[in-house]
Amino acid sequence: MKKEAFLKGLPLGIFVLTLVPVLIFAIFATTSMSGEEIEAEEYPTANEYYQETLPVVSENNYITSPYVDSGVTIGKSYYDYKGEETTQENSIVVKENTYYQNTGIDFVKKEVFDVIAIADGTVKTVKEDDILGKIVEVEHKNGLISIYQSLSEVSVKQGDNVGQGQVIGKSGTNEMEKELGNHLHFEIYVNGSSVNPELYINKEYKKEN
Repeated sequence: MKKEAFLKGLPLGIFVLTLVPVLIFAIFATTSMSGEEIEAEEYPTANEYYQETLPVVSENNYITSPYVDSGVTIGKSYYDYKGEETTQENSIVVKENTYYQNTGIDFVKKEVFDVIAIADGTVKTVKEDDILGKIVEVEHKNGLISIYQSLSEVSVKQGDNVGQGQVIGKSGTNEMEKELGNHLHFEIYVNGSSVNPELYINKEYKKEN
């Protein structure tokens, strides 16, 4: 049978279905030959695309200093029994001829400065003590508690939720460390134990969900 007669006898639909795949193959082959070979694995999957483009939400945060005033300095350090002798000497509090190991850091400045929350938390206690002055205790996650003593003013009340960096009071004086003048006595407790605040300030900590 002649080729022309054979094609004439085929239904039009079959002819089209036969011709289309041939044309697609020819176009694909021409494109591949004119440029670099196209491979499927060069294209990311939808999951890979979204993983690369969506921002990662970090579960970590940083504990900030309890102040922002650049003029604040350390008047007395935390007493570290493993520390150097000169550092330990500057970590002793003397009251009525009695020596006490400093359980926090005393931040000093001649002028009154704002005291801020070091991390998100809930105000656990607000009280005033004849020796220690006004006190604010904030409970954070992961068993961390921050304590702010020797305040002249308090801007929060018990039960308040505070955000990191929120002003909770102002520095002041107290009878325990009268010689320091205007200052903030700051302490950190982790799971009920006193720790050196310098090991936590401006450091990253894991937040609970």
